[in-house]
Amino acid sequence: MSTEVELAVCQLRQTYPKWGARRIAHELAVRGVANAPGRSTVHRILVRNGLVNHQVQVHRRVYKRWQRGAPMQLWQMDLMGGVFLADGRECKLVTGIDDCSRFIVIATVLVQPTGRAVCQAFIEAMRRFGVPSEMLTDNGKQFTGRYSKPLPTEVMVERVCHENGINQRLTKPKSPTTTGKIERFHKTLRREMLDHSGPFADPVAAQSAIDTWVYSYNHTRPHQSLEMATPAQAFHPHSLPADMPETAEAAVAETTVGMAEPMRLPVLPPPSSSEEILPLQAVEFEAVVSPGRHVMLPQARSL
Repeated sequence: MSTEVELAVCQLRQTYPKWGARRIAHELAVRGVANAPGRSTVHRILVRNGLVNHQVQVHRRVYKRWQRGAPMQLWQMDLMGGVFLADGRECKLVTGIDDCSRFIVIATVLVQPTGRAVCQAFIEAMRRFGVPSEMLTDNGKQFTGRYSKPLPTEVMVERVCHENGINQRLTKPKSPTTTGKIERFHKTLRREMLDHSGPFADPVAAQSAIDTWVYSYNHTRPHQSLEMATPAQAFHPHSLPADMPETAEAAVAETTVGMAEPMRLPVLPPPSSSEEILPLQAVEFEAVVSPGRHVMLPQARSL
């Protein structure tokens, strides 16, 4: 191995400490380095130059991996925190990822993570990329009203999914690995961008910085599960829906036109003054009790 190639490997590692041997080997090949080394050779160079931190091997639990076969078949959506502003506020980020290509379709900063704001970000993504066949979310109140109290209800995201033929899938409670792809994206975003960014001046500045990082993630970052292709190379959006409403309010307004009024339960009138309400009286009864037996009365009293 030439000295120039070994120097290039070391420089990439020092410039991008998070890059592993496979990523460095890929970058050298993309940049047209003559006789670019493979992953194992790059690893040996890193070890030889003291650029590998040996860690105690941790045997993690093995999960069954799954993935849709084509783009736009399934989107995963979620919310995350950690977007801090200079005035002390913390914004939320609603995110969406295409399950097959790992392409980030939603990354919108929200000052208030209301159901309306989440639905608006969802609609804007569909106007840009098309309508997915399915959507997978957790059971947060912005995504489903199934567990609302005192009775289940329908939130705006559920209504939009229903009206656009999207099969909305919900994770089982306490099963974060089901939405593992979006959770993994959150981890990468925190480690590589948010943890190293000071508080943003305002939500607009935060959105601009995140947009820049997400563009790089989609278009320049190779992904191992995609055979080192970028998410943008693997993603193929659908044609834009012509009748997609522009706002969440418009979406709900359009779907409520012509809908039947919900069934209302009759309200019983109060008793009239002419009706006499009798007080409760004692109740007498007779019973023959054989020896050793008991007669059970309400509230577990016996005779």
